[in-house]
Amino acid sequence: MITVALPKGELLKNSIHLLQSVGLDFSAFLDSGTRQLQIPDTSGKAKALLVRAQDVPVYVEYGQAQLGIVGYDVLREKKPQVAHLVDLQFGYCRMSVAVKASSAYRSALELPADGRVASKYVNCAREYFQSLDLPVEIVPLYGSVELGPITGMSEAIVDLVSSGRTLRENGLIEIATLYESTARLIAHPLSYRLNTGNLHKLVEDMR
Repeated sequence: MITVALPKGELLKNSIHLLQSVGLDFSAFLDSGTRQLQIPDTSGKAKALLVRAQDVPVYVEYGQAQLGIVGYDVLREKKPQVAHLVDLQFGYCRMSVAVKASSAYRSALELPADGRVASKYVNCAREYFQSLDLPVEIVPLYGSVELGPITGMSEAIVDLVSSGRTLRENGLIEIATLYESTARLIAHPLSYRLNTGNLHKLVEDMR
């Protein structure tokens, strides 16, 4: 039986619709009343785990799931040992540097050396500013990073942006884009190589 790790949140609905299109029904996860974290497909061919997006590649890397669907942002930040199979073309967003609109900064290179940048994407932020050869302090924040510049704790943030509405409503603007992100299909490398549970056919159908 194939196990698929599915992400809670923004990507879940499209992920379930995609799996339905290839004959696997995990729509019970969309029932707001359910507390189940693991459900079987009615065909008995597969089951799905419902986990935090950041945990999807962990379950895949350690072999508890053969397939997973997760945003590229998570893969870029965590760098898990998984096979990257398909760009699923939904869940578009971008990783951006943002500052207070009232600040003088209009590009990342204008930020002060040894300034502070708040982010939950610590590794991505660090790599980006190292690539610019701009020494900044990365401040790890795991909720409402917009408050960093608002309170004066940081000059900028690095965060995932889709519509940009949250930034605008908090008086922030984007000044640089690190990369764009969409949902990706990933697999446990050995399971994929061995074609466990006829994985290749399922992946080809999803392509």
